[in-house]
Amino acid sequence: MRTPKTVLPILAALALVATVPACAPANTGTTVSAAGLGSAASVSFGTIVGSRPVQVQGTGGVGTLAGAAAGGVAGSFIGGDWRSNALAGIGGAIIGGLAGNAIERGATGGTAIEFIVREDRGGDIAVVQTNEEGLQVGDRVVVTRGDRVRLSRAAGGPPPGATGAAIGAPVGATAVSGPGPAK
Repeated sequence: MRTPKTVLPILAALALVATVPACAPANTGTTVSAAGLGSAASVSFGTIVGSRPVQVQGTGGVGTLAGAAAGGVAGSFIGGDWRSNALAGIGGAIIGGLAGNAIERGATGGTAIEFIVREDRGGDIAVVQTNEEGLQVGDRVVVTRGDRVRLSRAAGGPPPGATGAAIGAPVGATAVSGPGPAK
């Protein structure tokens, strides 16, 4: 039977490994990084002309380190003398690192959509993101280029072919070409 002195580190290690998915960043089309707060981003408009589902490969790093640390600590309490404790600690670190890596890759991977957008100003771009807004081919979108490129549904954006707003003009006004006002 295990003593509470041995069970407590094992439970602590398992709790540490279980929290690794919470460390994974929420990488969605509607999420903004802390670095992106308060920074300017360029905006353009376009129409989705194509889309396809894609697999997002998960990342590994923090989960591997956390799992190895937790496994090493938990394993070091197994055995009677210092040699068996050291060997069990090394084994626990290896197993914990592998488990932490697998957990992190599962938490940060998944599926997303690659959208092909024909921009009003000309040219096509591809943007990969999740699809919380349910965007579809034919939808008008706002293309925001800030800390990363993201799409969102255009609500009252300029119609296709519009040249954009004049500098200093009220929202919704379009640029006017010509000689200007009479003096």
